[in-house]
Amino acid sequence: MMQLYDYIEIKVPAKAQYIGVARLTISGLASRLGFTYDEIEDLKIASSEAITNAVQHAYKEDEQGEVIVGCALYEDRLEIMVADHGKSFDFEETKKSVGPYNEKEEARFLREGGLGLYLMETLMDDVKVHHEEGVTVFMTKYLGGERGDEDVERTISS
Repeated sequence: MMQLYDYIEIKVPAKAQYIGVARLTISGLASRLGFTYDEIEDLKIASSEAITNAVQHAYKEDEQGEVIVGCALYEDRLEIMVADHGKSFDFEETKKSVGPYNEKEEARFLREGGLGLYLMETLMDDVKVHHEEGVTVFMTKYLGGERGDEDVERTISS
């Protein structure tokens, strides 16, 4: 069976100075897919939040932490998975195990008092969180806005 997407994975040390490197990678992939300037800015902010969160979380566990950023490029969307436990993941398997998050539970994992999760939710079309051996954040952004938005725009402009 042919894969419906291209998969790119990068692994960086869980250190603040590598957040920008991961963000640039995501920004480059998003521009390849044809996202607009504003959409790319949104993607950069949301992924920065997720990666910053992973860096902070990985540090608590283990000084030599690593953060993995996996990106699946489809024709109509970019899916980004950020994990703070530094082990390569099976993208498909991990994707099945992430689910809608529970506000109270996740608030503890996602930067106490930070706007991280709120920002990710606002800027991305879909955000899921999963924690077993660390925290995995899974975010999706569709090209040209969220599914269904196209019809709305057409109705308004006609």
